[in-house]
Amino acid sequence: MDIFSPSDFTHDSLLCYESINGSCRKISRPLDIQISMFIGMAITILVTLTGNILVIVSIAHFKQLHTPTNHLILSLAMCDFTLGIFVMPLSSVRSVYGCWYLTNFMCKLHTGMDIMLSTASIFHLLCVSTERFCAVCSPLTYRSRFRSATVLFLVSASWLIPGVFAYTMVFGELNIRGDEAFFDTNFRCVGGCHVFFSHGSAVVTSMVSFFIPGLIMFLIYARIYMVARSQARSINVLANQLRMHHHKPRMFRYRTRKGTMTIAIVVGVFLICWSPFFFCNIIDPFVDYKISPALIDALVWFGYLNSALNPFIYAFLYPWFRKALRIIISGQVFHRNSCRIQLYS
Repeated sequence: MDIFSPSDFTHDSLLCYESINGSCRKISRPLDIQISMFIGMAITILVTLTGNILVIVSIAHFKQLHTPTNHLILSLAMCDFTLGIFVMPLSSVRSVYGCWYLTNFMCKLHTGMDIMLSTASIFHLLCVSTERFCAVCSPLTYRSRFRSATVLFLVSASWLIPGVFAYTMVFGELNIRGDEAFFDTNFRCVGGCHVFFSHGSAVVTSMVSFFIPGLIMFLIYARIYMVARSQARSINVLANQLRMHHHKPRMFRYRTRKGTMTIAIVVGVFLICWSPFFFCNIIDPFVDYKISPALIDALVWFGYLNSALNPFIYAFLYPWFRKALRIIISGQVFHRNSCRIQLYS
C-alpha cells in the first residue's frame, strides 16, 4: 500500500458529526485518492476472502484431508477469513474518512476483534512452524506427538489467548493506561475510533503479538534449515557408500532446496508484512506520537496482506490443494461421493 504524502489530504473544517460539539474532524481527500484507496482495500479483502474460503472448503469437504496437520491450516484460514469479513470492511471506511459512525461499544468490539484476529493469525503461523519442526526434526516421534488432542490444544490456545489478551486490553482500557491525559487531549472525540497505545501497552502488545512469536519462528526455521542440511550430507555419504545411482542424491538436494525456499518465503512474507507496523507501534509513544497516523494506518493494511497471502503460502503450494481447486471450480465437488476423491497417493 502506498504511503500518502501530506498533500494528498488535508484536515479542514469538515466534521464527522456537524451538529455535535467535540466531534472528530473528517479527513478530506480528493475523490481520485478515495477511489484508489477503496479499490486497493477491496482487492485485499476479496483476495483474503476468496483464498481462505477455498482452503476451508477443500479441507472440510475432502475426507482425505481430515488430518491433524490440515486442521491447523483450516483454523488459520478461518481466522484470516473472519478478519477479512468482519474487520477489514469497517477499517476501510475509517481509513478513508477518518470517522467512526457506529457506537463506542462497536468501536471497542471492532478494535478488540482486530487485535485478536491479527494476533491469532500470527499464533497460527507459529503453530504451523512448530508442526513443521516436529515433522522435519523428529520424524520418528512425529505421529505420537502430533495427535488430534495436540492439534486441538494448539488451535484452542491460538484463539483463546489472543481473544482474552485483546478484549481485556480494549474493554479494560489498558491500552491507554499511563497516558490517559494525553489521549483525552489529543485523540478522544465524538466519531473517532483511534487504536491508541500508551508507552507500556505498546511494548506489551508488540512483544506478545509480533516480536516473541517472530523470534520463535525464526529460531524454529533456522533449526529446520540446519537439520535439513545435515540430513542432506548424511544421504550423500550413504549414497556414496552404497554406490547409488547419481541422480538420487541430486533429487534429494533439489527437494531440500525447494523446502528451504518455501521456508524462506514463509518467514520473509511474515516479517515483511508485519515488522513495519510493529516497529512503528513500539516506537511511536517514545517519540511523542510524531509518526503520521496515515503511515500507521497504511502499515496496518500492509499487515493485513499477510492474511491474504497465507492461502498462497500454506495451501496453494501443496499439490493436493491445486487438485482440490480444480475439482471445486469444475463443479465435481457437487457429485456424489466427491468427498472421497483421492487427492494424493
